[in-house]
Amino acid sequence: MSAKNKTLRRQLSRREVLKGAAATAGMLAASGAIGGFPTIWAQNIKDVKLVQVGGSYSAIIDIARQASKDLGFQVEMQTGAHDALLNRFVTQPNSVDIADMEYFFLLHLVPRGVLHPIDLKKYKWWDKVVPIFTKGEYPDGRKVSTEGVLPFEVQYVDGPESTKFSKRPTQWANGIPTVYNADTLGIRPDIVKRPIEHWRELLNPEFKGKSAILDVPSIGIMDAAMAIESRGDIKYGDKGNMTKEEIDKTIKILIDAKKSGQFRAFWTTFDESVNLMASGEVVIQSMWSPAVTAVRSRGIPCYYAPLKEGYRAWASCIAPMRHLKGLKLDAAYEYLNWYQSGWQGGFIAKQGYYSSVPETAKKFMTADEWGYWYDGKPAKGDIKDPYGTLMEKAGQVRDGGSFWERMGKVACWNTLMDENRYMVRKWNEFVSA
Repeated sequence: MSAKNKTLRRQLSRREVLKGAAATAGMLAASGAIGGFPTIWAQNIKDVKLVQVGGSYSAIIDIARQASKDLGFQVEMQTGAHDALLNRFVTQPNSVDIADMEYFFLLHLVPRGVLHPIDLKKYKWWDKVVPIFTKGEYPDGRKVSTEGVLPFEVQYVDGPESTKFSKRPTQWANGIPTVYNADTLGIRPDIVKRPIEHWRELLNPEFKGKSAILDVPSIGIMDAAMAIESRGDIKYGDKGNMTKEEIDKTIKILIDAKKSGQFRAFWTTFDESVNLMASGEVVIQSMWSPAVTAVRSRGIPCYYAPLKEGYRAWASCIAPMRHLKGLKLDAAYEYLNWYQSGWQGGFIAKQGYYSSVPETAKKFMTADEWGYWYDGKPAKGDIKDPYGTLMEKAGQVRDGGSFWERMGKVACWNTLMDENRYMVRKWNEFVSA
């Protein structure tokens, strides 16, 4: 999918900021990524507050608390649903300091000039970020699927004033990649009682009244398209940017399936998906990786099928808003560097998500945790989430295997279609049919 059509002002460079050593600026972060502020600024740094606004899966209060502790200024998290977040970023940009969003949001925000392009000379970790984001390719040089919105396509602009995407890497990034994953279908093997290897099983009449799909139009339709293409009904030009004709055909197939009783539910929240699967009301559905482990933590069999057609991937990024300047902008750069210095990456890994700088996340994980979540190795001991809740028992292997076994098989990305408004209207017709 082709990318569609941000002022960087600083009174002090990051290098100058880091030369300060005032004790009141806060403690040095454990990773060594964060330094102090000049004395003249350190007197005021405790009064800075950055408001990060994002989805509940990434704008986590524990991350804000740790950042505030390490940096010496306040980070506040606020959450919202996809549509509400996008509307706030567009219509109330000054109410947000750090936008926390999926990459396809950038198609709306960059042309409007509400974001602050990030000077990568002031960001510490760019050369450590996985090349999916920096180059649009895998470590072996293979190109990442461009169906949907590939993060690389919207990653750069040509300069601090630009509101148009660059087709090549530049010094100016639109966001710092943070949380991402490769999604597929959740299965109840004790009820299904056979291997599930293809997306088309979501529409298999064998599971009539026992399947469910995610009711977020731009994501749900991608899961549906994966199933429909797998079944051979439609060969899409680009599942992530359907034509009106492809949308019509897709929705007709879905409406027919709904009227035949295929779908038990259309879920919108994490807890809904967990409860549907845990209760046995649903045996195959769109699902998020942490939701699968949440079902298993209840002692109920559930797994994430590594399907032959590949995964639907998604990725989020954080970006400072254009209104930031002076001390607050410097604080934002400090925060960006802290964010990928390891603590956050280790925290989200224990929920099943990936960091864009695995090297630093690894320092905040045990060898067994790293082996399970990233290397695809059997857990030597029980695997717990950041809060100490049992996620996996000893001996378990992560569904789909290692990091690159999963992220190396991306078939498409969460998206924003050219015909998005039309698609949403048609999707709503399906859900209400």
